[in-house]
Amino acid sequence: MDSPQSAQRHGRIVVGIDGSDGSLEALRWATRMATTLSTELELVSAYQWPPYIPGGVVYPVAEWAPDHEAAQMLDGVAHEMFGAEIPEWVSRRVSPGSTSKILLERAVGATMLVVGSRGHGGFAGLLLGSVSAACAEHATCPVLVVHGAAPRAD
Repeated sequence: MDSPQSAQRHGRIVVGIDGSDGSLEALRWATRMATTLSTELELVSAYQWPPYIPGGVVYPVAEWAPDHEAAQMLDGVAHEMFGAEIPEWVSRRVSPGSTSKILLERAVGATMLVVGSRGHGGFAGLLLGSVSAACAEHATCPVLVVHGAAPRAD
């Protein structure tokens, strides 16, 4: 008999990760669902370069690599969730661009998109952040917006 680790997986759950507490809770939910539904799990992080303002602030471009920073954050989150051995059914993707745009693109054909209700930016008093609202409105698959802790495994 196949173990759950070696069983063939069908479908893909995409989860948006920005390192915030909300995205970590989203990952917990997504992991639980991917395990239960035997789907693949894709952890997605997006980054953007700050806009250039002529005569404005000069960014230390040579010293700052947002793609590398996002990849390190995503790796750290994956290892925190799964330990040293990340399961073969878990993939990680770091992409340049707007977070909502990247998540919506990655969610095409997915079983589900999972996002936290609030990320790092915006106004803390809002129920939904701009990314979770955009995903809920425009995704072509079901969207789970996580507002709290994942259910216990028992």
